[in-house]
Amino acid sequence: MAVANPTASTDVEAPGEPELNGFQKAAAVWRKHYVVRRILKSIVTLFLVTTVSFFLTRLMPGGPIDARVAELMNTQGLSRQDALNQVASLLAFNPHDPLWHQYLSYMTGIFHGDMGESLVSPGTHVWTYVFSYMPYTLFSVGLGLLIAFVFGIMLGVLIAYRRGGFLDHAITNLSSFIHAIPNYVWAILVLVVLGVNMKLFNVTDVRGAHSPGVNPEFSFDFFSDVLYHAALPVTIYALTSVGSWIIVMKSSTTQVLDEDFVTVAKARGLKEGRIRSQYVGRNAILPLFTQLALAAAAVLGGAALIEQIFQYEGVGYYLIDAIQHRDYPVMQGFIVILTFATILANLIADLLLSRIDPRIRTEG
Repeated sequence: MAVANPTASTDVEAPGEPELNGFQKAAAVWRKHYVVRRILKSIVTLFLVTTVSFFLTRLMPGGPIDARVAELMNTQGLSRQDALNQVASLLAFNPHDPLWHQYLSYMTGIFHGDMGESLVSPGTHVWTYVFSYMPYTLFSVGLGLLIAFVFGIMLGVLIAYRRGGFLDHAITNLSSFIHAIPNYVWAILVLVVLGVNMKLFNVTDVRGAHSPGVNPEFSFDFFSDVLYHAALPVTIYALTSVGSWIIVMKSSTTQVLDEDFVTVAKARGLKEGRIRSQYVGRNAILPLFTQLALAAAAVLGGAALIEQIFQYEGVGYYLIDAIQHRDYPVMQGFIVILTFATILANLIADLLLSRIDPRIRTEG
């Protein structure tokens, strides 16, 4: 009978970890890093929207040549051939090139930060339009959303503490009614009823982003004039957004009021004001900050109709103008900028929410 050698080693060498290939390493990074996932998804989304918008603009009936030729024939009385020759000399690209060639040229320019030049105003870069009119859109949208957020928070907390009362039912029903009607309908009603019928303001005077002859500068006169012209769009943005903030804040506050830590705070005899501000208000408002970025993206994306109705010269107004004139570079530039702002707002909201609730970072 064989006897085992007591000096022999009984340890079994464990097999080493299998080396991961490039794809597996990328998959591991994708699973572990939530921020990397969100940023890559945002980049892919922006690329897809840019590509789709490029081809959709060229599927529209008519084209930049037809629109420009018709305009020259009507305004300057040129023959069709003379108008064609003049338009061909002004275009910064050849519209008869294959679509794939135009697409590659456009994407190459995008990666180099060049969005091209306007077809209607040759020599004017798209970035000139963006830098000239984007501040007015951001100002009106931002101010309207801020007003709606502040009043929505205040009224939401108020009716949450008075659940079931007359004030609760009145504000909740009114908020639902206002929120249910599209913002462009409210804009038309304000313009027709208050401006045309009741003559509470001069419809002609409020057009534009600022009064003629007023130069953009850091002065009280300029800011007051800009605020006067932005008053109607700001009112519509605030009016149509405040209802949702009231309802959301009421729901969030009601949920926090039923938490155990609020009951304990009351049992400890803390003052009601301290409980409202430090225990209820702070916890109820925290989830709403993530929704604020999403709301800003939604309002910014829908600003085109409001600016067109009030003739407010922001990005949305000139986007509609570019569509009417088939100004491809300006159309695509505004769409890319608005898409980028929307994606960035969604990314910020996702990252903020992941910091508040770490469970989100473990999603598949």
